[in-house]
Amino acid sequence: MSGSTVVIGVGNPLVGDDGLGLAALERLRAGWSFDPPVALEDGGTWGLTLLPLIEDAEQLLFLDAIDVGEAAGSAVALEREELPRMFALKLSPHEVDLRDLLALAELRGSLPARTVALGIQPERIEWAEGLSLRCAAALDDLVERAVRKLEAWGHRARPAQHGASA
Repeated sequence: MSGSTVVIGVGNPLVGDDGLGLAALERLRAGWSFDPPVALEDGGTWGLTLLPLIEDAEQLLFLDAIDVGEAAGSAVALEREELPRMFALKLSPHEVDLRDLLALAELRGSLPARTVALGIQPERIEWAEGLSLRCAAALDDLVERAVRKLEAWGHRARPAQHGASA
């Protein structure tokens, strides 16, 4: 996959709005096709296993709940230089989060120059299934912003064909 564009949806659907990155990824996967192809990856809470995807990408787009202190449902976009990268004290090696992955890729000199995170300001991050009404209402806009970013990176986007026979 070296030299590719990778979209990674991250989060946990059992923690309320934290699952919106995965919900956006599924809408992108179901509703769009791209030429040249784009790798659409479920990052969930996979931790360090995502590092090869990040390091092999030429262009990297994250879809996620991003808390920047704005009103719930607000659109958020963070360019590479704005993305938080840090190593934090962990109680367990299973606690690796996206910031740790970005810091490790940066340290290894392999964080793609074109790295962007698109998301929505969450309303609630707590044990609960499903998105809040505000985040659910902003989901289509997040998918549209992702499509526009992929087009800006040179991918032709087409609505997926549903129900077409082979």
